[in-house]
Amino acid sequence: MKITDARVVVSSPGRNYVTLVIETEDGLTGVGDATLNGRELAVAAYLSEHLCPMLIGRDARRIEDTWQYFYKGAYWRRGPVAMTAIAAIDVALWDIKGKAAGMPVYELLGGAARDGVMVYGHASGSTLEALSADFQAHLDLGYKAIRAQAAVPGLDKTYGIAPADNIYEPASGNVPQEDRWETSAYLDFAPAMMRHLRDEFGYGVHLLHDVHHRLTPIEAGRLGAALEPYRPFWMEDPTPAEDQSAFRLLRSHTTTPVAVGEVFNSIWDCQQLITERLIDYIRTSVSHAGGITHLRRIFSLADLYGVRSGSHGAGDLSPVSLAAALHVDLSIPNFGIQEYMGHREPASKVFRTSYTFADGYMHPGDAPGLGVEFDEEAAAAYPFDPKYLPINRRLDGSVHDW
Repeated sequence: MKITDARVVVSSPGRNYVTLVIETEDGLTGVGDATLNGRELAVAAYLSEHLCPMLIGRDARRIEDTWQYFYKGAYWRRGPVAMTAIAAIDVALWDIKGKAAGMPVYELLGGAARDGVMVYGHASGSTLEALSADFQAHLDLGYKAIRAQAAVPGLDKTYGIAPADNIYEPASGNVPQEDRWETSAYLDFAPAMMRHLRDEFGYGVHLLHDVHHRLTPIEAGRLGAALEPYRPFWMEDPTPAEDQSAFRLLRSHTTTPVAVGEVFNSIWDCQQLITERLIDYIRTSVSHAGGITHLRRIFSLADLYGVRSGSHGAGDLSPVSLAAALHVDLSIPNFGIQEYMGHREPASKVFRTSYTFADGYMHPGDAPGLGVEFDEEAAAAYPFDPKYLPINRRLDGSVHDW
């Protein structure tokens, strides 16, 4: 089953996406998501100028060999651009293999280990009252787990706050927006926000919160301890994770569960965090961590140490990536939860999906392959629109983690 064509499509149906299309001599087509928010063209160029030409003539069935060929063969390993490109190829090949077998990808991964995949939605608001209204709206939709973010009083802008009429999207403008941040105000506000939600909605729903890498390890420990009475499902990205040993300090100060990993791109980024049990959930995503093949290695390592999955699934990953994540989620033994933000329209005009949501759970569907159809003609109507993630500065003007 030789590959006859591999091409990259950059489009913006609601936001920018990079989609890889691979075709075989048998007439089968597979799609992969190569989107890297704010750096889309870097991945598109790496694929189109370097990897796609090397795909032509390769056997589409040899997924593991292809993964090793592009990872080990390049000499320059890892990094978000390279691993996102490899992920797109890997996912597209799994899509082809599923279609060739006439099975959904999760069946090729060992079959379903559960009936559905619990997902969490995003509730936010510019005030606590607005947050409560959005939280209730998610409960009405059937969510059993909800992430909560609210504007911090005294700051002009707070990350994670969606516009009233649409899905949250942090990327904007043809140059990065610059936001201001003050940690002390946030540390006072976050526990009050969580207390407000528990007082209003009780403890029958899983409550999550994203810190967004903004605290030092000791500040994160202080926050985790303050949140313990409100029993959060997790505290996400509490401190920058480049220094994995820093999580030992955090662990010594709180029992609040910790989730980390959406910016990771290989098993080596989280090896110490997992093997020393410094985290409870690993949030690596299929599109940024080398595809289905490598993500399964990460989750298999995590399973040995009692760490569960909690994959990133924001709107900056296309429906192709979400579908691939759901297939993995359904099949692994140590699944925890899956982020589900949804996608801005007109994404549904370009990506037609078979996954479903009901009563807080998702299922990838039983269509052969990933279950996503990509309409290249429709995508052409939505050209690339340069956008960048914000730059974060402290009130004194110094650059802070975003």
